[in-house]
Amino acid sequence: MSNDDWVGDFKSLYERAVDRYREGRQSARSMFEPAEVEFLGSIGCTAQELFDFVEDGVHAGEPSFEEVLAVTGIRRNYFLNELGGKTADRIVHTSELPPKSEAVDGIRWLPRILEKAKAKLNGQLSEDLMYGCGGDRPFLRSVHIGLAEFLEKVRDSKDDREVIDFVKSRAGG
Repeated sequence: MSNDDWVGDFKSLYERAVDRYREGRQSARSMFEPAEVEFLGSIGCTAQELFDFVEDGVHAGEPSFEEVLAVTGIRRNYFLNELGGKTADRIVHTSELPPKSEAVDGIRWLPRILEKAKAKLNGQLSEDLMYGCGGDRPFLRSVHIGLAEFLEKVRDSKDDREVIDFVKSRAGG
């Protein structure tokens, strides 16, 4: 696997991971070979992140591979260009996130997904957290925003208020 054709390599690995999951390799540790974990690390992805996407894809039918690729591409570019390919020295744990019920400007879940998106960009999500989980996807659908689009907005915004206003405009409020 090379970083030169990361998209092709990533797609092949994703497809193998789906097959492996269906064959019973249903943990991040059992799903991937060491060279695959190394490749994922080189693009700013962890085995757990890809496992979570595969597991949800198999069971829930979403996110699509195209969404996974887009989110991974955003993280990869941020990892390589903004973070210089350096892994995070701090991990964000579930207990540090706003509660699922917390709201901002009347929008429940937004404070939580906003912090998860920041942690995703910075490679700081603990293994028990997933950007794009079964709570994030319905929330984003309800405000007419895709996983990758939200992550891009967080990446490109100067502050949280800009993201909040964007979500409100897309939600119709």
